[in-house]
Amino acid sequence: MALDLDAIKNKLSSLNNQDNKKSNLWRPTEGKQRIRIVPYVHRKENPFLELYFHYDIPKRSMLSPITHGNPDPIVEFADKLKKTGDKDDWVMGRKIEPKMRTYVPVIVRGKEEEGVKFWGFGKTIYTELLSIIADPDYGDITDLRNGRDIDVEFTPAEGGGYPKTAIRVKPNQSAATEDKAVAELIMKQPKIEDIYPEPEYSDLEDALKAWMNPENADSDVEQETSSTTTDEVASESPKATATSDVGAAFDDLFNE
Repeated sequence: MALDLDAIKNKLSSLNNQDNKKSNLWRPTEGKQRIRIVPYVHRKENPFLELYFHYDIPKRSMLSPITHGNPDPIVEFADKLKKTGDKDDWVMGRKIEPKMRTYVPVIVRGKEEEGVKFWGFGKTIYTELLSIIADPDYGDITDLRNGRDIDVEFTPAEGGGYPKTAIRVKPNQSAATEDKAVAELIMKQPKIEDIYPEPEYSDLEDALKAWMNPENADSDVEQETSSTTTDEVASESPKATATSDVGAAFDDLFNE
């Protein structure tokens, strides 16, 4: 039997995409870390990126096309379930709807040379950050010249409970960086669509069919795993260059 080269290429592409995803995402590790939310250069007016994911139906988490205003067969099926008038159908429809997760571009203090990464969080952290920005005493904490750093403290789950993430916005305003090289890295941040590409409508249809008929589905379930490191955040700041050079870089970025 001839080797299926298309399958090999697809698998290689999938593995490369997973490696790319891991290198461009940031997850807090146990303890306290300091980050800075920076503007999303591909949509400068708002750094908060609301993405919708399917977690329960596919073999792995998949972005829902409704993120970009496109049709999603799983959402269409969920809507039909909720309209049958049956309580169990309504509950199932709600269960299979995609869930929102918000991402923001950040630089990690002490690791600025790694460039921009994306931090994903749920509704609680999202609401807290928006409330802080809406407070006139704080304002735009993402501003490149006069924003504020954030301390993120992560506590792993204990005794069957849930992990906890607490944030504290620092009171002092500061520039995101005074290092021109870091400023250039901020300008070269990746697109969120490259990290979480939109699946084809047919791929989600196949996932839905497999979920509805598990006896016919492939039993070799591939699960995504994530890894985090426990590197300590270095206390030294990057070597500074002329502030005017950094300002010029930011001016180029925002076409001021």
